[in-house]
Amino acid sequence: MTLIGDLPPGLAASATRVGDASTVLDDEQVTEFVADQLGAHPFDGRSVCVLVPDATRTCPLPLLMRAVHGALHGRVTRLTVLVALGTHAPMTEEALAAHLGYPPGRPADSYPGTTVVNHEWWQPETFADLGTIPATRIAELSGGRMDLDVPVLLNRAVVDHDIALVVGPVLPHEVVGISGGNKYFFPGVGGQRIIDVSHWLGALITSAEIIGTTGITPVRALIDDGAALIPSEKLALCVVTAEVADGAADSGVDSTVPAAAAGPQAGTGSALHSVSFGETRAAWASAAEVCAATHVTYLDAPVRRVLSVVPEMYDEIWTAAKGFYKLEPVVADGGEVVLYAPHVTEISSTHPEIHEVGYHCRDYFVAQWDRFSHVHWGVLAHSTHLRGAGIYDAATGEERLRVQVTLATGIPEDVCRAANLGYLDPATVDPAAFAADPDTLVVPRAGEMLFRLRR
Repeated sequence: MTLIGDLPPGLAASATRVGDASTVLDDEQVTEFVADQLGAHPFDGRSVCVLVPDATRTCPLPLLMRAVHGALHGRVTRLTVLVALGTHAPMTEEALAAHLGYPPGRPADSYPGTTVVNHEWWQPETFADLGTIPATRIAELSGGRMDLDVPVLLNRAVVDHDIALVVGPVLPHEVVGISGGNKYFFPGVGGQRIIDVSHWLGALITSAEIIGTTGITPVRALIDDGAALIPSEKLALCVVTAEVADGAADSGVDSTVPAAAAGPQAGTGSALHSVSFGETRAAWASAAEVCAATHVTYLDAPVRRVLSVVPEMYDEIWTAAKGFYKLEPVVADGGEVVLYAPHVTEISSTHPEIHEVGYHCRDYFVAQWDRFSHVHWGVLAHSTHLRGAGIYDAATGEERLRVQVTLATGIPEDVCRAANLGYLDPATVDPAAFAADPDTLVVPRAGEMLFRLRR
């Protein structure tokens, strides 16, 4: 893939970081680092909006939030925690309490003087208009694939505070390359148009091509352009998660045994490899270096089949599809990915359009753009990301897909088939039997660790 550019020299170094790919931090180290960094920054007498992920991202968020609150309470004039939903379903009060670490209905018990709110992306009055990214810039970023002005709308809470502080993990991502940083603004709390354009741009490049890519990808450049219009000071605490097993650190070691779970799975949120602080772009770049070293598992050869065991934090296919995105690069042509998620009972509660268009490869939509251009491009992007690589013959109407995608979920068979996905009764799935097959890779807790082939 052609990058817009490598990371600017010194960008990552301009952030401050504790930890690296070989370390696992304890709670005291994390708390001390946050306290020191935020304590030295001029927050006094200013208002702060803290942007955090929803429950589809793992990290020790209560630990981080306690440290942030401890460093800011009494110094700032106003403190708001804004959950960056993108276009995900809003979190209930009970879910927010568990996510942030406070008694349900009583955030002041843990975070006095703090307001906690969902990003209400479905409410037009939520947004402030920051301006426009011109069509000439979009054409440049997309290599001529797209040519349109993009209005930049952002949740008013961000611009109504003096400082926007992003707090959350950095992970391989199917749209932007590596997530985090300014991505918490767009799509995290951004308007529909910039979400649609950024996601469709990523889809045109393709998920398999862009996922896990370091450097400034076209989509990263687009969201950085949008973030440049934000009047607030933009800071970030970007973290890279680590899993701790039996008291030892696991950090995405290589695996060459397809029949077993390929290496430890990072991202359970039990610990952190690193925390980076600084301006959003610098903190992201610093964390991305660690992420690239810890969140990729390499195989020597492609596998015929994957059983992708989807954790319960992904409660719809809209998010559970990450169990496919992260595995597609290691599946052989003609192979299969089985998303095993008995707890998932619907494709999407917030994007019913996906039932109308189904799941198809990129070329299926590009070749019939007049038919599909009215659908939210973010929905079309999600469709292509889950269906993966393929080709479409407009003359014959034949779509040939590289990999079969099968749902072993609580979604009925007729719904799966209608959406152009395979179906497997989850009650018949025995992960141990799958693991005994030498041509099968079983991946527990799929969705945050990226799998690639060694080149």
